[in-house]
Amino acid sequence: MNDDHSVVESAVSAESAVQASPSRGSGRSKLTKINQSRPILRSRIFLYVTEFFSGMAVMAAELGASRLLAPYFSSSQIVWTIIIGTIMIALALGAVVGGRWADRNPDPDRLYLSIMAAAVWIALIPLVGKYLIILISGLLIVAVSTNFLVLAAFISCLIIFVPPLFLLGTITPGLVKSATDSLDDNASVVGRLSACNTVGSILGTFLPTFVTIPAVGTFVTFLIFSGILLLVALVYFLSSHAHRLACLIATVAFVVSAALSPMTGFAFWEKGLAYEGESIYNYLQVKTLADRTILSTNVLFGVQSVTMKHPGMTGMYYDTALAAPLMADQSRSALILGMGTGTYARQLRRYYPRMAIQGVEIDQAISNLAIKYFDQPSDIQVSTYDGRAWLAANSQHYDLIMVDAYQDITIPFQMSSTEFFTLVRNHLNPGGVMVVNMNMIDDGQGSINAALTNTITRVFGSDAILTADVPQTTNRELFARRLVSADFSEAGGDKRKAMRDYPASELLAEEAARVSPDPDLSEMMEQVSSRLSTVGDINGRVLTDDNAPVELLGMHAIDGIISREAGPYRRILQQEGIQGLIREVS
Repeated sequence: MNDDHSVVESAVSAESAVQASPSRGSGRSKLTKINQSRPILRSRIFLYVTEFFSGMAVMAAELGASRLLAPYFSSSQIVWTIIIGTIMIALALGAVVGGRWADRNPDPDRLYLSIMAAAVWIALIPLVGKYLIILISGLLIVAVSTNFLVLAAFISCLIIFVPPLFLLGTITPGLVKSATDSLDDNASVVGRLSACNTVGSILGTFLPTFVTIPAVGTFVTFLIFSGILLLVALVYFLSSHAHRLACLIATVAFVVSAALSPMTGFAFWEKGLAYEGESIYNYLQVKTLADRTILSTNVLFGVQSVTMKHPGMTGMYYDTALAAPLMADQSRSALILGMGTGTYARQLRRYYPRMAIQGVEIDQAISNLAIKYFDQPSDIQVSTYDGRAWLAANSQHYDLIMVDAYQDITIPFQMSSTEFFTLVRNHLNPGGVMVVNMNMIDDGQGSINAALTNTITRVFGSDAILTADVPQTTNRELFARRLVSADFSEAGGDKRKAMRDYPASELLAEEAARVSPDPDLSEMMEQVSSRLSTVGDINGRVLTDDNAPVELLGMHAIDGIISREAGPYRRILQQEGIQGLIREVS
């Protein structure tokens, strides 16, 4: 009994000591006085609103980061990993530092000044971000030999996004400090703040992807969410008649960025574009030249589609791919996975006019551009679908299937595996041919092309495969036939030769002359024959749904391409220094 009484007395004494602690009491008293001097903080509602919009801004900035970097570095898993990792580091550091700031100085003015600074920084990203990316890439491209993509994307994220996200990371600890009156309800307050942050993050995830970026673009999306964040800070300070000069400077900076940012696009060096815009999947750019109209979806990775203003060959990989119908037993039907603006479909329609063509394109915006700018034939049906999902849902068979879904290093892993190519093979008629556009010439053990070739060989067999490099490009076309027998197949009395008979022969040119009166096709097939090569046995990696590191393999290919192209500039930099390099590029 006495023991119990002693325990109670000790607990009461401890509680009294805590309440009487000078440092704790003075800190709480100081915070209470500050909150009372800011009428807007007398209720916790504004603090919850602040946390809500802070969470929304973080996720909007993260998604905006992916779209800002994609035109220059692709939207591969590698780039996404860099973005997520860098931003999480910034938020974690912000949380630690923000907690220390809140304990040392719980003044909410400091908290909302951080919000204002973050909002202004994010608002300036559309204005200066693209220039920083180009500057960083230009410096690195002559300074590093490997991992260019990783380094350039990481440094760009570090400089552009870490400062504002670090500041936003400091917000939650400060809000917890301001919103907590006692230990009796601190867990409930933290829980409500966390819920507000989470709900805001959810909206900050869905709104940019499905609403603002498709409707008004990445630049305006940054401005919208930074403007909301800035408005929160302005409401706080204006209601308290504090920091008016800071409010004025922040507002002017935001207005300047809002006025100037939309005036230039991602490819700010390009003039006279017919179209520039964004979809859910891509940055899109249409440019009209004297002899052709071209579509680019990533400004640093070249042309994706083209339409010629005069009949004839395109000078691109589509011309080489025209050999596929001639290798097939029949050329009655074609499926194009990765339709784009329909370049290959138009070439097939010109040289094989009786062929029925079905296109599959995941980006509806590209299909719309095909009709508006690229003379897409209205009788060619195009389905808006992922290529593999479309095959899985469809039971039709085709004489020709074109796989043209690989863009820079953004190779869909699900369209590079044995499972995918088995699905393609099963949709080919006996004697039908698949042609795959591999857009990074990168030979050798462990390369992306070697892995893709091994994978396709595993499905079709080495006797069924030929490859042809496209002159003056980084493209390689791979042809694979669904064999009926090891040597040839017969259909309708028309004997086709084995695939290994085509290299360095007149077979393609002779067949082209038979099916088309246009001499351009026969001449092109003569050239293609001279570039055809057989493949050997499987030697190296085979890609599967479970293991298809296509982004890493593609990154190594990009390193090789950059090394070849930037090699002369690196030598000038080493021998003559920066002044010699400036003279060379100016």
